[in-house]
Amino acid sequence: MVSQDGIQLSRYRARRIMKELGLVSCQLPTHAYKKALQPHVAIPNELNRQFNVGGPNRVWYGNVTYIWTGQRWSYLAVVIDLFARKPIGWVLSRSPDSNLTKQALNMAYELRGRPKGIMFH
Repeated sequence: MVSQDGIQLSRYRARRIMKELGLVSCQLPTHAYKKALQPHVAIPNELNRQFNVGGPNRVWYGNVTYIWTGQRWSYLAVVIDLFARKPIGWVLSRSPDSNLTKQALNMAYELRGRPKGIMFH
């Protein structure tokens, strides 16, 4: 190892040497969401951490996460029925926009037979 041989090696020197040798790091690039152009709208928390639901199609929960897909970051939107605790809608996209979440919610809505009166959290 370089440090055991008493050679000073900072990350900047290592980067420069790797570049000179044509080497590429296999470490994943960092992920950063884009900054919002407008402030977030405050929405009341109607669920209030009451995650135990009495039946299906009463409360759905949605979330978006990012996944390294080998060459770039992709975004996964998932809709979960809190009663069954299972995904009922999902979409993978290259951009984390409102269309991504809309498609996941539409998938859940269609697969569940277009139910009415659902709380979406």
